[in-house]
Amino acid sequence: MPGEPQGKGRVNFPFPYTPYSIQEDFMAKLYDVLEAGKVGIFESPTGTGKSLSLICGALSWLRDFEEKKKQEEARLLADEHNGQDKQQQPTSCRAEASNCQGSAGELDWITEFMQKKEEQAMVDRLKEEQIRRKKREDRLEKIRHNVQLKYASKRKRLDDDETQRLLQLSAEILSTELGSDVLEQLDHEEEELILAEYESDEEKKVGLLDEDDDDDDLEEEHVTKIYYCSRTHSQLAQFVHEVQKSPFGEEIRLVSLGSRQNLCVNEEVRHLGVVQLINDRCMEMQKNKHGKKSEGEESEGKKRRVSRAVCPFYSYEQMQFLRDEVLVKVKDIEQLVALGKETKACPYYGSRYAIPAAQLVVLPYQMLLHESTRCASGIKLKDQVVIIDEAHNLIDTITCIYSAEVRGSQLCCAHSQLLQYMERYRKRLKAKNLMYIKQILYLLERFVSILGGNVNRNPNVQSISQAGTELKSINDFLFQSQIDNINLFKVVWGLSSLFGFVERDGATSVVKTNKEKQKMAGLQNFLLTLHQGSDKEADIQCPPVEAEDGQPKMASPLMQIEGFLSALTNANQDGRVILNRQGTVAQSSLKFLLLNPAVHFAKVLKECRAAIIAGGTMQPVSDFREQLLSCAIGADRVVEFSCGHVIPPDNILPIILCSGPSNQQLEFTYQKRDLPQMMDEMGRILGNLCNVVPGGVVCFFPSYEYEKQVYTHWERTGLLTRLATKKKIFQEPKRANQVEQVLAEYAKCIKRCSQVGGQVTGALLFSVVGGKMSEGINFSDDLGRCVVLVGMPYPNIKSPELQEKMAYLDKTMPRTAGPPPSKMLIENLCMKAVNQSIGRAIRHQKDFASILLVDHRYARPSVFNKLPQWIKERTEIKPAFGLAFAALRKFHQEKKSCYGSEAS
Repeated sequence: MPGEPQGKGRVNFPFPYTPYSIQEDFMAKLYDVLEAGKVGIFESPTGTGKSLSLICGALSWLRDFEEKKKQEEARLLADEHNGQDKQQQPTSCRAEASNCQGSAGELDWITEFMQKKEEQAMVDRLKEEQIRRKKREDRLEKIRHNVQLKYASKRKRLDDDETQRLLQLSAEILSTELGSDVLEQLDHEEEELILAEYESDEEKKVGLLDEDDDDDDLEEEHVTKIYYCSRTHSQLAQFVHEVQKSPFGEEIRLVSLGSRQNLCVNEEVRHLGVVQLINDRCMEMQKNKHGKKSEGEESEGKKRRVSRAVCPFYSYEQMQFLRDEVLVKVKDIEQLVALGKETKACPYYGSRYAIPAAQLVVLPYQMLLHESTRCASGIKLKDQVVIIDEAHNLIDTITCIYSAEVRGSQLCCAHSQLLQYMERYRKRLKAKNLMYIKQILYLLERFVSILGGNVNRNPNVQSISQAGTELKSINDFLFQSQIDNINLFKVVWGLSSLFGFVERDGATSVVKTNKEKQKMAGLQNFLLTLHQGSDKEADIQCPPVEAEDGQPKMASPLMQIEGFLSALTNANQDGRVILNRQGTVAQSSLKFLLLNPAVHFAKVLKECRAAIIAGGTMQPVSDFREQLLSCAIGADRVVEFSCGHVIPPDNILPIILCSGPSNQQLEFTYQKRDLPQMMDEMGRILGNLCNVVPGGVVCFFPSYEYEKQVYTHWERTGLLTRLATKKKIFQEPKRANQVEQVLAEYAKCIKRCSQVGGQVTGALLFSVVGGKMSEGINFSDDLGRCVVLVGMPYPNIKSPELQEKMAYLDKTMPRTAGPPPSKMLIENLCMKAVNQSIGRAIRHQKDFASILLVDHRYARPSVFNKLPQWIKERTEIKPAFGLAFAALRKFHQEKKSCYGSEAS
């Protein structure tokens, strides 16, 4: 039967169509890994239905797990009902044992008593869970089938809108009458900027918001669930669409999480553009919501009315309604936003209310991998399943999330802002808060000093006498900065509480529900509006943040500084501080580089029940084992699975080309690739390819600089003109917002050429390995009939960051008989990038393409073995160009006759 893999414990995998055998194998292995609570590294090439295999395999396990859990609950509860006779037995046994064994019998009695007590506690907990589950299921079933409830809710929203409109009209009338009180009102609002007393973790015992204390729904137990995360919102949306089409689409409770930038439906907030400003404005409105909307006070015979903006979408009742609607039917981010607008409820917070009851939570990388964001978002990984898709760059992602950089201009700007804030409100600040602000000011002063500048002078005009890059251990940096005696954990807590939220690397976290923190949310607005005092020798301008609409918006740099200080709390051996002194203090920077991402990923692995690390191209997997998993779990808990492709073996022709048309050996090393004869030889190769390959040819260069250099050389020699007679030439743009336009024109050109015929047979696209078109772009069918890799894209080993990483691995990784860990790192980084690029062409079962690896070094066993298995087993090594060209011509002629018009 389709969907039932052979083997012990045959599992039925519901599937929307008859699955491929490799999909059955994938789901069966996935099921086994989840059941055994292991960590799986799964590789399934794009076009093999990886997403559907993940969905149907994981949700089948979840279905069976829940069923077994219910059966176990029923058995325990049945035993509890039939336990009257058993309750008598321990007493008689206890008496008999006491007479026969003395103290030993007494110990047995105590043990039995404790076991009985634990069993009763478990039964009581099961009863509570059953009641809670029944209540939730009844509520969702009622919403699913009772349209009346939706109409009643809609009528209530319309009434609320009308009330809000009348209140707004009343407020406008009042404002015209009270114009004389504007200055007094401003003074009153400034009170909100005064920090409440800071409490450290040891001192903070109470203070949570009371609003949610009496709500049972917020205390709902987290059901067993699967957390699925991927790289971009578009990938997450695509996954949700696959869930909707799957056999589980009607029954699964799914919630999509995202940032405020993606989920906010308040246009007043959305138009701010910058993530940091959106977050702060949202927090400010929440503070106003929890406080009084207006105040009337008698002061010197005058009555004051203060009106503050609140978010009309931050309605607890409507967010609860949105939560239920989300759980009733699967929705992606766009549908969630549309529902939020319709229901007048905030999707950002409403979606979080759905987490406890959800069975499948879909979220971005950073929200799951960043610990503080994870905790603040209400994500609990204990005994849950984690699936990380598109995980080929997982190590780099974690490294990036926990690394931090702050520029000299940001340090000086933050010092200026905080100093003016302290001076303005010194008399009204609590002593403890004053102490922490002074500590932060001291830290900023020392950081600027270690860069070679003075915090009291304009950083733009302070020249650096000794430019260069310097690396230091965390401890050495703290000692040299003379801040080793400061408790950075408390300072970080104090800094984050200035804003009431933590925002890092584009991931958004929920505000900590502490009243003291919420009162601080307005501070950033004050800092953003500060102007430099006249006592400084020059204005210190805060660096502008580029908004989506291209308009510069001012943003406080304190969040960047908080991230850097937080990074300094890592263990000394796990990171390095890079001092980059360039030109002026403003251009210089301090950067924390995380060397050991495993220490943070270990927290995820130790909490969750099982984890799946999946991707279309995971080779080479040694990096995952050695750099991420080895220190957290045993090797026996790691399972690797790699499946082949669904295309016929003869639909792909990978060739390693060792020599060019003029017998020039192809070796694009840093020393040789700039030679004119090497660039000319590459041009001749492309010229021959364009004569035999139909449709689109995508040529990947190792860097933007080299692509530009080769393009300029070919332009000067006239080669580009000759290439253009067969293929229209396109270049990958550096700006992300131009990628779609270039791709659209590229596709349009190829389609037009296939329809009208003529001398020009398609298009040639120059791209860059690791660029915007090497990942996530589909060059299916005629868009990518041939993919060319020029040279080997080794990373820049002169980079201080990479050199430090290499030294760290050589020092910490166990040595084997093979090459040192640092050399393995370089090779693995290169081949991961190559594998991603060559995977752009084959996108479905009937697709076909040739792949040309232009460099003899690809034939080396250590490099060759790191190609994906399904490509490696079909790769041909051609020492001479004539043999390669003949094979390419034959391949494309056969495919053209085989597929005919379908190939176009």
